[in-house]
Amino acid sequence: MLTRTPITIITGPLGSGKTTLLRRLLDSVSGKMAVVMNEFGEIAIDSKIIEGKNVRLVELAGGCVCCSLIGEFEAAVNEIMDTVAPERIVLETTGVAEPEALVFDIEEKLPRVRLDGVISIMDADGLLRFPSLGHTTRMQIEAADLLLLNKVDLTAESDLPPLEEKLRRINETAPIVRTQRCQADLDLLFGIARQQEIKPPRHVHQPEFESFSHSSGANFDRDKFEQFAASLAPDVYRAKGFVRFSEGTQLFNFVAGRREFEPFASQGTQLVFIGKQLAMKKDEILNRLKACAEPRVTRNTQDVT
Repeated sequence: MLTRTPITIITGPLGSGKTTLLRRLLDSVSGKMAVVMNEFGEIAIDSKIIEGKNVRLVELAGGCVCCSLIGEFEAAVNEIMDTVAPERIVLETTGVAEPEALVFDIEEKLPRVRLDGVISIMDADGLLRFPSLGHTTRMQIEAADLLLLNKVDLTAESDLPPLEEKLRRINETAPIVRTQRCQADLDLLFGIARQQEIKPPRHVHQPEFESFSHSSGANFDRDKFEQFAASLAPDVYRAKGFVRFSEGTQLFNFVAGRREFEPFASQGTQLVFIGKQLAMKKDEILNRLKACAEPRVTRNTQDVT
C-alpha cells in the first residue's frame, strides 16, 4: 500500500507568528522535511529568513496560494516528492490565505501526500486591539485542527479566557494552546491525522491588503529608523525585512504598532510594507524611510607635488 507523506498547513493572519513557528520546527525536527512558502509582497522576506537551513524550500510568491497559485502548489509538491522524498512537508501560507481550498486540493488532487493537520496561529494582543474579525481570519479559525493563541505575554491573564471563548464560538473542536513566540510541543503539532470531512471550498478571496517593497545599500540611522517605525501605524499593518545599521543588520518585524529587532546576517536593507489602501501612501512612507539613511561619506583627494 502506498504510504502518503504527511503535510501540515501553518496559517494565520499577517504577523501572527507563522514564520516564528516554522523557524522553531526547522531547529527541532529531525528527519527530512520540505517547506513550501507563500508570501504576500515582492520580496520573499520569510524565505530569506530560513535560507541555509538543512531543508528543501520551494517558494510560491506574488499571489494567494489558496486561489491563483493552486496549480503551482500542486506542481511544487510533486516536484518535492520526485526529488527529495521528504518524511514530511510543511506549508506556510500568506496571512491573507484561506486554507480550505488547500485542504480540498491536498485530499482530492495530490494522492502521494495526506493532510496531517491545519495549525492556525492567532495573535492574542492583535485580537484584543482589533476585535472585529474579517472573513479570512474566520476561515483560518474554522479550518484549524489546532489553534495556537500566540503572544499571550503581551496581554493580561484575565483577557485570555474571553479570547479563547471567542475562538471556541467559531471552532468548537480544535484544541487551543497558549504560546509565547510559538513555543509549543512538537507532539501537539504533528501526528494530528485529520479525520474531518473534506468539503469543496467556498472561497471568497478578499484582496483588501496592498503591499510595496524597498531595497537599499545605505546604512540607516538607528534612532531615526526607530522614529520612522513608530510612525507607521495605522497606515501600515505589517512590515518586515532587514535593516542595515552601522553596527550591523537587524531583522525587523512590525505588526499593528508593535515592533522588534533581531540581529541577522544580511547584506543590505530589504523591507516589505503591507496595509490597506497603501498605494496612495507609498511615496510619503518611502520618503520618510529614505530620510533615515545616513549620508554617504565621500572623500576628496588632492594631488601632492
